[in-house]
Amino acid sequence: MIFFNIFIKKFLYISTIKNKNFVYCVIRKKFLIFSQEELVRQYVIFLLKKIKNYKNSNIMVELPIKIGNLSKRLDILVLLNNQPHILVECKSPTVPINQKVFNQIAIYNKIIQSPYLMISNGIKNFVYKVNKIKKNYFFIKYIP
Repeated sequence: MIFFNIFIKKFLYISTIKNKNFVYCVIRKKFLIFSQEELVRQYVIFLLKKIKNYKNSNIMVELPIKIGNLSKRLDILVLLNNQPHILVECKSPTVPINQKVFNQIAIYNKIIQSPYLMISNGIKNFVYKVNKIKKNYFFIKYIP
C-alpha cells in the first residue's frame, strides 16, 4: 500500500470537503468520492495515459451498458479508431482477482466485443487477448 500512498500524493488531485475525500478524474473532468475502487480506476487511467500514451478522448469511464434487463457500468473502455480496444474491470485492492471477476468482464465483453480485456485490483493486473475464432482468451504480459 506504500505504492498507492506515493501514487496518490504525486499524481492525483485530492480535495477534502466537509470531512469527505474526493479525487479528480481527468477523463470525467469532475471530483468523485474517494474509494478504493476509484483509486484503482485512476491508477489504470494513469497507466493508459502516461505509460501507453492513450489520449483522454480514447478512454471512456463508467460507461453504462444493458445486459438483458440489467443496467451495468463498464469501469473503463479504451477505444482505438472508434472501436473497442481494451475493456477494463477495476476492483478494490482487497478484492481477489478470481474466476468470478473474469466471468463478469467476459459477460460484458459479449456486448462490447473488445479484442483485449484487463482486470486490475491495483496490486495485480491481468491482460487477456480474445481469440474470437476459438472463443477463448489467453494471457499476455503487457497492456496493448
